[in-house]
Amino acid sequence: MKEPIIKFENFGFQYDAQAEPTLKDINLEIYPGEKILIAGPSGCGKSTMTHCMNGLIPFAYPGESTGKLTIQGKETKNLSIFEISRMVGTVLQDLDGQFIGLTVAEDIAFALENACVGQEDMKKTVRQVARQVGIGDHLGHSPDALSGGQKQRVSMAGVMVNEVSILLFDEPLANLDPATGKKAIEIIDRIQEETGATVIIIEHRLEDVLWRDVDRIVLMKDGRIVTDAPPDELLSTDVLLENGIREPLYLTALKYAGVKITPECQPRSIRSLTLTEEDKNKVRTWFHARKKGKEKQESRPLLTAEKIDFTYDNGFHALKDINISIDEGELLAIVGTNGAGKSTFSKVVCGFEKQQLGTLEFQGQDMKKYSIKERADRIGYVMQNPNQMISKPMIFDEVAFGLRQRNVPESEITAKVEEVLKICGLYPFRKWPVSALSFGQKKRVTIASILALDPQMIILDEPTAGQDYRHYTEIMEFLNELHGRGITVVMITHDMHLMLEYAQRAVVFSGGQVIADDTSANILTNPEIIGRANLKETSLYDLSLLCGIGDPNVFVQHFIDFEKEEKRG
Repeated sequence: MKEPIIKFENFGFQYDAQAEPTLKDINLEIYPGEKILIAGPSGCGKSTMTHCMNGLIPFAYPGESTGKLTIQGKETKNLSIFEISRMVGTVLQDLDGQFIGLTVAEDIAFALENACVGQEDMKKTVRQVARQVGIGDHLGHSPDALSGGQKQRVSMAGVMVNEVSILLFDEPLANLDPATGKKAIEIIDRIQEETGATVIIIEHRLEDVLWRDVDRIVLMKDGRIVTDAPPDELLSTDVLLENGIREPLYLTALKYAGVKITPECQPRSIRSLTLTEEDKNKVRTWFHARKKGKEKQESRPLLTAEKIDFTYDNGFHALKDINISIDEGELLAIVGTNGAGKSTFSKVVCGFEKQQLGTLEFQGQDMKKYSIKERADRIGYVMQNPNQMISKPMIFDEVAFGLRQRNVPESEITAKVEEVLKICGLYPFRKWPVSALSFGQKKRVTIASILALDPQMIILDEPTAGQDYRHYTEIMEFLNELHGRGITVVMITHDMHLMLEYAQRAVVFSGGQVIADDTSANILTNPEIIGRANLKETSLYDLSLLCGIGDPNVFVQHFIDFEKEEKRG
């Protein structure tokens, strides 16, 4: 019988800075060559468990542990962090905290240099893994100059050059566009098949991870393991939704249609899903009972961009003849591949990058006249990486910062800050230091700090990255509420679920150009646009074809409308 490669026995851990344990009575065995997905709401202890396995606890994050944790038969409390690093390789969620080298090539080669690998072999290996993760053209670039998705791929490459027996991926899809995320899961799957490594994935995007098979899903809540089961078994229950995790969209649609989900359906992915003719008939009946959607109401443009061009100092032509009109009170998604120009466009709008060619108007006025502060009073911008935005050590002070800069009375500041902290799920932490928060919680702090200023338009770069389903829903419902009050919300996102559920309209960037401007349903059922923009067809598209429905875009729109009605109910 195989011995577990990782074994937790009645394991607990409490950070020195915390009054309560983060991990409680963990019992888990992971065997050589297994692929395990660990999921759970934000703050449930997933990342803490990862840090226990890779040695960051207790060497970087001190605290007190109870019980026993062994890796390859050795108790971790008797090992140095160097010894653990020879067994366990990690891709962290916080990408900027992981880089070592001045260039991409140096960073990927770091472990090889420490292992005294010869120059020729080292260069060959670096080029090979860089090509595998799609970063081969950036080997001479500084990691700081890369987009979030490109940084993620560099981190993956840095792990791939190691010959460790255990690979940990802490939210590996958080900064990747849909098609690249799909490729990342395929790469992880291929690495495991080729090396026999044990793979542990911590991830909120359950449906995307399950594009390739995993052996088990370990579900956590409040520092404990609540479920440890094969995917087909777990997805046949409601345990995901009960514990704040989004279930795959195709399963939600099947449940709306009255289809009973069982392990025999093989519900782990849309590729494996098996439906009876009776099940397909239920889906078709549900689809044909749809109501006619509401007609779009007329509204006035708030922001108009005409013939916007932008080139960086290094000669990179980031924006090419951009023409976009964003209406008052609209909820818009901007999507596209990494490096397509989405973030550059938002930076030009906000004044972080100087407008070069073309015209930008806000409520009919030329924005060239506006200072950065005047733009900030009208347009709030929430960055993708919260660590680049936070400037105060305490949560309350960070959210209050913009209000204090505007000399708002302290009594009003307290009321406003507490209101947005409650909305963003941070009120219990209002007196905490920012350093004690997870990456996803820091993200919510930055959103709260902008919401406190009541701008006319909010631009959010990946607003739900790192959020569990409950906090995702809370944030998006709040943004939806703001939109209902007439505030314009623009979301730069890789999350196709978010785009489908909330965006009235989506603008697709590719190669610095706008290649589509349409409803989310039409875009995500258009193979040409999907291919050009590195998007991914929604599983609802595949479900409609599986059930013999000839209008997948209408089916997807029906799902969107039906779900909105369900949430209102």
